[in-house]
Amino acid sequence: MFSYVIKRLLLMIPTFFGIVVVTFAVVHLAPGDPAELKAQSAREAIASDQATQQIVAETRALYGLDKPLVVQFGLWMKRVVTLDFGTSFRDHRPVIDKIGDALPITLTLNVLTILIVYLVSIPLGVYTALKPRGVADRAATVGLLVLYSLPSFWVAMMLIVAFGGGGDWFNWFPITGFVSDHADLLPWYGWVANVAWHLVLPVACLTYGGFAFLSRFARTAMLEVIRQDYVRTARAKGLSEWCVVTKHALRNALIPMLTLMGTLLPALLGGSVIVEQIFAIPGMGRLGFESVLARDYPVIMAIATISAVLTLLSILITDILYAVVDPRVTFGKR
Repeated sequence: MFSYVIKRLLLMIPTFFGIVVVTFAVVHLAPGDPAELKAQSAREAIASDQATQQIVAETRALYGLDKPLVVQFGLWMKRVVTLDFGTSFRDHRPVIDKIGDALPITLTLNVLTILIVYLVSIPLGVYTALKPRGVADRAATVGLLVLYSLPSFWVAMMLIVAFGGGGDWFNWFPITGFVSDHADLLPWYGWVANVAWHLVLPVACLTYGGFAFLSRFARTAMLEVIRQDYVRTARAKGLSEWCVVTKHALRNALIPMLTLMGTLLPALLGGSVIVEQIFAIPGMGRLGFESVLARDYPVIMAIATISAVLTLLSILITDILYAVVDPRVTFGKR
């Protein structure tokens, strides 16, 4: 196992380099120029096109955009190795500070979402798999597919109208921000309650779609396992249904679900662009969206680089968990 992990870590180096090269090329070859965007605000005040072009040239020199792409890529790789992502083109703040402000908010939002989705979906999928084609199974299938078909922006607007004071219904929850103003003056438990109060509607928008997908996935995995011979043998031996389901069936059904869990680590960083924009939550999704609009190359590249590292680590952790869940899986010679 140790040798396998070392080999995988060494293979991550060329893979990561390839991801960075492709991401750098896509970002820098996309239409748009940060210097032109910066100069747009000055065009109305400056009547001379020559002065505008001078501002663009000085801005490109300031950001290093006048250098060849090969030189820019070399400078970026040097920053990646030294964990220095530079400063933002948009407001000249250090990129690591902007990510540090947005990342805790996104982690809080997404961790709550994933916990709720898994705590509801897996038991529901297991229950419907044990009673296939029953009333509960059919009702869950129809209800979850209806939820899955609803677009998140429409659900967000309906929740705002119904529970956020946007209509004639209830005004129970705030509809903007992550925490109230002056909430830092509250004790820690009051601050936590205030954050939870703000996250009720965004978490509801992020969770309802995952119920259908994950519960159907868990149901399919359980249906494949409970039809195996060893499950029938366990029942024939007189084991309780709880022991058969949890110890024999569910443990083997977790193997395909681990593959799905491998995408969770980068998803924790990515955030949700639509939900964060609607509810004005300053998370990673909103930061990435605004950076793309502003052609803020350092922020875009930093988010893409961190996401690539998390994706590679997620794949490695998933492979290791295969061996933990199923002892038959081995990565070395016996």
